[in-house]
Amino acid sequence: MTEASHPIRFLHRGAVVAVDADAPTRTVLEWLREDARCTGTKEGCAEGDCGACTVVVGELDERGGLALKPVNACIRFLPTLAGKALWTVEDLAAMGGGALHPVQQALVDNHGSQCGFCTPGFVMSLWACYERHPEGAPSRQQLADDLSGNLCRCTGYRPILDAGQRMFESPRVALDRAPVLRALRELSSAPAPSQAGAYHAPRTLAELAALRLARPEARLLAGGTDVGLWVTKQMRDLGELIHLGDVAELRRVRIEDDAIVIGAAATLEQAWAALTAEWPALREVWLRFASLPVREAGTMGGNVANGSPIGDSAPVLIALGATLRLRRGDALRRVALDDFYTGYMKNRLEPGEFVEAIEVPRAAAAQRLAAYKISKRHDSDISAVLGAFAIELDGARIAAVRLAWGGLAATVQRAAAAEAALLGRDWDEAALQAAQQALAADFKPLTDVRASAAYRLRVARNLLRRYWLETRPVDPLPPRALSVWALEEVR
Repeated sequence: MTEASHPIRFLHRGAVVAVDADAPTRTVLEWLREDARCTGTKEGCAEGDCGACTVVVGELDERGGLALKPVNACIRFLPTLAGKALWTVEDLAAMGGGALHPVQQALVDNHGSQCGFCTPGFVMSLWACYERHPEGAPSRQQLADDLSGNLCRCTGYRPILDAGQRMFESPRVALDRAPVLRALRELSSAPAPSQAGAYHAPRTLAELAALRLARPEARLLAGGTDVGLWVTKQMRDLGELIHLGDVAELRRVRIEDDAIVIGAAATLEQAWAALTAEWPALREVWLRFASLPVREAGTMGGNVANGSPIGDSAPVLIALGATLRLRRGDALRRVALDDFYTGYMKNRLEPGEFVEAIEVPRAAAAQRLAAYKISKRHDSDISAVLGAFAIELDGARIAAVRLAWGGLAATVQRAAAAEAALLGRDWDEAALQAAQQALAADFKPLTDVRASAAYRLRVARNLLRRYWLETRPVDPLPPRALSVWALEEVR
């Protein structure tokens, strides 16, 4: 009996379209420009870094409402749009009866475009922000955070941010969500897109487990923010794909009494929001992890399973004592994340096994957590070093300590010698210096295009000192003393 194939069905320009799933790694951008002839969406970098290709994807949320997410069309595979809605820059004027949308008009009025190549991407990121804030304009910093994935080489960002504030001053032109919701509900009962032997999109955890067991060599596809580049930059044939994004059980983040449980297909934005609600100190790492379009598509489970030594999730999760819940068929097992990696891009997953969830213990009352990212560029850049530290103090004595690092070795790992130098000691200058010196025994960093080995080790030691200054029992530095923005306010 042959396996049935089903087309990709999604909402575009007010109508449901059906596209054959015969090329699973064809991107949304390619389809838009070549088939739909919506050429307003541009290709810049083809790696999700410049934002020229930004579109907005709509899907049903858990409450039955409409969630709008800016994403990068250049690395989004077309089959992953199944059951969703797609908007591009061509759609906005239609919402205003043919006149420019307030987002577009504000850019015109504030001279927010010169060459115009990046402008459609800015428009779509701003429109997503506009729809997320029906009550009125967010802060200028919030606008800047939302635009962190959109690059402009001509105008600079001041007039674009001005436009972001001014777009809320015009009479509101809101998306009519009712027909979109009706269409998405109807699409939810359509067969999942598939191509025999090439692409599968299971919708339940049981279906995924059986499929993975039967096809252990197939490649798992979550958000595609890394795998997409294997196609657009490396021209790789990915072989058979199993998409995780339609498995509802994997997309949830649950807050339990003793743990935060992050499903492997929960987006980075969902996951970081939950972690930051528990540990506010993670806010900067959350915003600097990647741009909003990348965080709305990529998953924390994918970032962890990928195993990159410069992946920013793993050091934080290891410092927090996270455990991975692994599934193979009906069998479950748990592995501490700091025991999961066996070498560069290698892990303990068995054939047919996959990451089902990340379990993060809730914060202990005495826990002091901090995480610091060092990169050449502030936003949307790969880390040279990322340090995540958690200590528990009993008075001045260190009762527990976890120091995790990315960028210092072939895997993300804890600093065992530095931890041993601290455990049981008072958290003072002498203990700090002992831990700083011990880092040389823990790590022998490499030199690459992001940083030299000497720089990495020096930065690692300096980050420990910063952490001590923030958390020492006697006279810790207040947050304002560590903020560049606070210094700018003083000036």
